[in-house]
Amino acid sequence: MDEHEAQNGQESGEQPNNQTMESLLESETLSVELPQVGEIRKGMIASISPSQILISVGAKSEGVVAGRELEQLTPEERAELKVGQEVSVFVLNPEDQNGNVVLSFKRAQEEMSWENVEKMIAEETVIDTKIIGFNKGGLIVAVGNLRGFVPSSQISSVRRAQSSGDTPEQRWQKMVGQAISVRIIEVDRERRRLILSERSTNSETRSSMKDRVISELEEGKIYTGKVTSLADFGAFVNINGADGLVHLSELSWDRLQHPKEMLEVGQEVKVKVINVDREKKRIGLSMRALQDDPWKSRVEKFSVGQLVEGTITRLTKFGAFARLEGDIEGLIHISELSENRVEHPKEVLHEGDVKTLRVIRIDGEQHRIGLSLRKVDSAAFADKDFKMLTQDFGGEQNEEETPE
Repeated sequence: MDEHEAQNGQESGEQPNNQTMESLLESETLSVELPQVGEIRKGMIASISPSQILISVGAKSEGVVAGRELEQLTPEERAELKVGQEVSVFVLNPEDQNGNVVLSFKRAQEEMSWENVEKMIAEETVIDTKIIGFNKGGLIVAVGNLRGFVPSSQISSVRRAQSSGDTPEQRWQKMVGQAISVRIIEVDRERRRLILSERSTNSETRSSMKDRVISELEEGKIYTGKVTSLADFGAFVNINGADGLVHLSELSWDRLQHPKEMLEVGQEVKVKVINVDREKKRIGLSMRALQDDPWKSRVEKFSVGQLVEGTITRLTKFGAFARLEGDIEGLIHISELSENRVEHPKEVLHEGDVKTLRVIRIDGEQHRIGLSLRKVDSAAFADKDFKMLTQDFGGEQNEEETPE
């Protein structure tokens, strides 16, 4: 199940006191101010020298672009940089041995380019660019600061008709430098993989066709479509001529890192329409809605008030997580650990502890089970415990009295 601190912290129904809230806000403010590895920040160039560029990024010390990062800048790029200029930088190291924040211009440009192509795939943008190379499988084109690949199967029939020969050089060399219009059909940021299609730009009335489809779509209805593109955040499926998005969270009940784990471009799939935004021309789809929810079947054996055995898996400032039978995980909020005030769960529990716990809440929609340690011996559940004990004892007697 999915657990987030802010959401789980609300399960107890208790509000933190003012002192706790103030300290929390203070710690969060500090964490926002300090640069984090992998973060892109806006900064102001403070000084430029042959050996380094100092940039103010609002932290306790200035950030520095030096060494190899500086060498990667072309003379033209360095000449364009001026003191006082605002620039985007990528945080490589929040603090080196000299106390400086180590920054990179190139990585910032690259990461922003990936963010840009993810936006392009969502908006179905047609990109006008040039062919800059080739390999045995197809053409290589420039997309901003990135290189994208157009497989031979995604090259237009007109361009393929112009290619001939037995080697890639014979087929594609003469096309280098030619203009080409493409759409992005797959983005895999982690693997630096950008797949493009020339064929998919040849739909003469894409906009009018999408308008027609959107006007006809019904929320809650199931359609058969074809996967047209994949991105880190989900898959686009074409229904009757218009692309809709199946968000990563709507692909499966299982956790996926990327849609490629279960889909590929061109695959035919069934999807359910869960949202139609006619004003923004967006179609929300789900494949998960057509699958049985495994969590609900695994949680059927549990009921509110039941005593269960759980293994403590994680401790956080707001409570502890425990794994129950069937790999179901539940939360023991900090207020449910003890009758006495507890500042942190580590005062009461340790990871790996096996404890008897009380089920106090089951939320099927949010996939959450609330557990209690302090209510294990609660008089409020005495009748239920007695009935369960009687059932277990009676069942054992019946088994013993059954003749062999």
